[in-house]
This record gives sequence, structure tokens and C-alpha cells, in this order.
Amino acid sequence: MADPTPDLWRRVDAYLTDTLVGHDPALETAVADQHAAGLPPIEVAPVNGKFLHLLARIAGARRVLEIGTLGAYSTIWLARGIPEDGVVVTIEAEPDNAAVARSNLDRAGIGHKVDIRVGRAEQVLPTLAGEGSFDLVFIDADKESNTIYLDWAARLGHPGTVVVVDNIGRGGEVANPATMNPQVIGTQRALELLGRDPRFDATALQTLDLKGWDGVAIAIVV
Repeated sequence: MADPTPDLWRRVDAYLTDTLVGHDPALETAVADQHAAGLPPIEVAPVNGKFLHLLARIAGARRVLEIGTLGAYSTIWLARGIPEDGVVVTIEAEPDNAAVARSNLDRAGIGHKVDIRVGRAEQVLPTLAGEGSFDLVFIDADKESNTIYLDWAARLGHPGTVVVVDNIGRGGEVANPATMNPQVIGTQRALELLGRDPRFDATALQTLDLKGWDGVAIAIVV
């Protein structure tokens, strides 16, 4: 069996994308507009977007919380996975990013299902208390604050809420106990919290895709 190389895993990712995801003009235009606006190319890979979409459907989610909107690529996938009367509340720190996201969402025809809250997530999250619990939470923002976001995922969720934390592999650096990278340290602290906090039951998977060597943690609120 061949060892994975960047060229090989990207070819596999392209094959899986073509075979299982296909091409979607709204999603592809959203990425193009995001890049044209100067936003960083850090949206999830298409296979991961489809994964989020399927998770929303599997969970029967009606209310979804997304922390980190960027250009709304993953938001579109999530919104397509919930009923017409469902809602994705997505938090974006940068107003310019939120404007790009709103345009992409409206053009994709699902803007009516998405509520963009602009501001730092640690400040916005407390304002959501009392609005109704969330069935799925997707965390994909600054990694240094992941433990804060997980705490709020438990508070704003309910037993059975699905929680997804993106970018946990960090190119293998997550297993380095001597790392000085604050994003990696934030990721490590989040995984440690998921492992010890009785509010969660969790696991994590390494991934090799268009975005490289990374991973995702998946938990339920218990």
C-alpha cells in the first residue's frame, strides 16, 4: 500500500469530490467571490462541506450554530441540511466578511434561513442564551478560543446536540507537547476539554483532503 503524499491525497480528494459531491455553481461562486474579496482561502473542503450537510440531516437539526462564517461556504452547506423553517445562526467577527457572506447566502437562495451575528464570538455567544437551544454546533474560528466556544456549545445545546470542531490535526503538530504555536495550543486544550468534561462524549479523526493534513473532532452533548 502506498504511503500518502500531498499529490496522492489531493488526487483522492478530487476523485471523492467528483464522485460524491459534484459541482455546484452557487458554492463555487461563493468561493470565487470570497477569494476575490481578499478573504483567506480557509473554507472547508467540498467533501467536508458535504459532511456537515449530512450531519445536519442525520441529526434532524432545526437550529444550527456556526462560529466563524468567513464567506459562508460551510454556512450554505449547513443551511441546505435543515428544514425551510430552520435557522443557522452564524457568528462572524469581521463586518466585511459578513457582507460577502450575506451576498453569497442570498444568491444561493438560502439567505432566509441564516441569521448572521457580527462581532467577536465570545461577546456574541452570551446574547444567544434564551433564544432556544441548538441541535448542531460547528466551531471553525480562532483556535485560541476553542475552549470558550465549547463551553458555550454545551450551554446553548441540549442532550444530543452534535458539536463539530474543525482543524484539530494542525498538520500533525497537535501531537507535539512542546509546541509554542498558540493555535495548536488552543486546539490541544479543546481536545483535552472534550476528553475530560462530562458534558461531552467525543472522538476525533485525522483528515487528508484538498486543505492538507488536518482533522475534525465530533462530540455530542450528554
